[in-house]
Amino acid sequence: MSSNSARRSAVQAITTYKPEASPLNFYDTKPTDIFGCNVFTDKVMRERLPKDVYKALHKTIEFGERMDPGIADTVAAVMKDWAIEKGATHFTHIFYPLTGQTAEKHDSFISPTKDGRVIMEFSGKELVKGEPDASSFPSGGLRATAEARGYTAWDPTSYAFVKDEVLCIPTAFCSYSGEVLDEKTPLLRSMSAISTQACRILKLFGKTVPQVSTTVGPEQEYFLVDRGQYLQREDLRLCGRTLFGAMPPKGQELDDHYFGVIKPRVSGYMKELDDELWKLGVAAKTKHNEVAPAQHELAPIFSTTNIAVDHNQLTMEMMKRVATRHGMACLLHEKPFDGVNGSGKHNNWSISTPTENLLDPGKTPMENLQFLLFLAAVIKAVDQYQDLLRVTVASAGNDHRLGANEAPPAIISIFVGEELEAIIESIASGADYIAPAKTRMELGVDILPTFSKDTTDRNRTSPFAFTGNKFEFRMPGSAMSIADANIVLNTAVAKELKGYADELENAEDFDTAVIKLVKRTIRDHKRIIFNGNGYSREWEQEAEKRGLCNLKSTVDALPCVLERKNIELFEEFGIFSEAEVRARYEVSLENYTKALHIEALTMLDMAKKQIVPAVAAYMGDLADTACSKKALSSALSTRAEETLLAKLSAGADMLVEKIDELQAAVDGASRGDSLQEAACYKDRVLPKMAELRAVADALELATGKDYWPFPTYADLLFGVN
Repeated sequence: MSSNSARRSAVQAITTYKPEASPLNFYDTKPTDIFGCNVFTDKVMRERLPKDVYKALHKTIEFGERMDPGIADTVAAVMKDWAIEKGATHFTHIFYPLTGQTAEKHDSFISPTKDGRVIMEFSGKELVKGEPDASSFPSGGLRATAEARGYTAWDPTSYAFVKDEVLCIPTAFCSYSGEVLDEKTPLLRSMSAISTQACRILKLFGKTVPQVSTTVGPEQEYFLVDRGQYLQREDLRLCGRTLFGAMPPKGQELDDHYFGVIKPRVSGYMKELDDELWKLGVAAKTKHNEVAPAQHELAPIFSTTNIAVDHNQLTMEMMKRVATRHGMACLLHEKPFDGVNGSGKHNNWSISTPTENLLDPGKTPMENLQFLLFLAAVIKAVDQYQDLLRVTVASAGNDHRLGANEAPPAIISIFVGEELEAIIESIASGADYIAPAKTRMELGVDILPTFSKDTTDRNRTSPFAFTGNKFEFRMPGSAMSIADANIVLNTAVAKELKGYADELENAEDFDTAVIKLVKRTIRDHKRIIFNGNGYSREWEQEAEKRGLCNLKSTVDALPCVLERKNIELFEEFGIFSEAEVRARYEVSLENYTKALHIEALTMLDMAKKQIVPAVAAYMGDLADTACSKKALSSALSTRAEETLLAKLSAGADMLVEKIDELQAAVDGASRGDSLQEAACYKDRVLPKMAELRAVADALELATGKDYWPFPTYADLLFGVN
């Protein structure tokens, strides 16, 4: 099929598209009726489990107590019956290996009988433990190919659910010899670490709580493009982003997409996505158009961190699945289109007991010693482990986004706002603090209500911003698991809280000791606080003066994880052993290199097999036209054809030259250690990819549209109505 025919087919498919299934009609079905209907919730457990079994399991879920193994068979039997009622025929242990993706292996409930029939069985042993192949997942050298055995272990704190006639059981994943091969296990360990240390601090304030939880609300940004056009682009299918593409006449410069009216087709998609997520207990709350054309955002209500991580993985899966049913493709890559905003995943993190948010400053934050102590711990943790936080958001995809005047820079800093900054300065200097008066917003229109003005503005340029009772870590990329960022946040803050507790437990005058400790922390770590424009060149210069890290790429950032202080942090709280840290470092480098290698090969394939033939075909037709005009009459001018031919011919020659240079860079890429190879791809292959793209994009602008072999940016960004 010619490119022209393919484009016409894609346009026809767009204009005649009908969704496979209609969203729920809320005149008949209310969200309250379907929310969590496919989840084995606490309510379901309370209704179906024997009282003693429910109480024992509830203690594990709510208070982190060790689970009684004797209840497993009972829970499994009840869970199976409930799942079968929901149409389930199989079960799976869902886990999160170091691929960054969700993994699952499905087993049926059926068990043969002696008379040739089958019965439906599910034991406590099958619930508690599964056995996948651990050698086929990235391990960074912890597992050899011959060492295949691995285990998945049930995480009872994250509810099981039914999806696609399968009972899905959230689990942790480890090797036969106990090495951690997933994101769930270290996350649970980090949650336990910060809970233990926060409870020690609260006890000093006269509060005894069973546990302290960290909570997260991850905002998910994404792009939607027409699926027919998506399938015509090899780069989108294989790499998740466009490797070629000239900017269209209209991009995002009019600022008309952000919070704009949602297009009918996108609205239908969003409605069904809400339906599916609500059924699975994901509290999808907010949806809107983002800044770039075809870009959107979904934000859930916050939940306990491990559940939030599970739900975000499930959200990404459902986004892609529902998009297909609506004839679209969901792009989760951090930078699918050059020249327009990329996509992030803001990680709204806080610390809470069952009754209070420990990062809520209250009405008088200056007098709230408990809040000031926890705030100081976060400030110190972020400053001490800024390099480690940067590592958690390092990837080939996110390198295109960070620091690109659309997202936080690669420099970690904390925004606290004017009020808290004034408090911090007051504490550091010993000067009196004068609280700002609460003001009312007067809008100048009598019929509009007045409302209180927030004491602090927001700062969208800050990578780590305090937003009233939580911190918004804005650096994670849209395609990433949020587990790594929260593992480091939890563990780093646990470290500082432990040091505080050790010091304060021996204090003679507790209040005086707290004030002294907070003052010392702010004095020593004030450098990490910055309320200005994080996108400015001036801030980059100022950050260097302050001694802050500016790790601009994944290759720059990843070696930081091997620094002794970082390894000791993980070892102190039993999050990772040194061998596990080094293994994850190797996996991250390998993923980076492989991603760039695939992109380079895809570029070469598209350039050689699609772009070169398309330009040649257009030049051929131009030459034929010029020859026909000359044959018809010498009086006919061929200046236009000859001028364009000359331009195209020079561009085609340059294109072939850049193809050869990229091929040579890929062929000559270092095969030394993993860091050397990654650096080679960053320093040699990436620049050649950029050069090839620049030539190809210029040729796109000069080539007839009917000849160009795949959908353009204008087609993709404005192809869904």
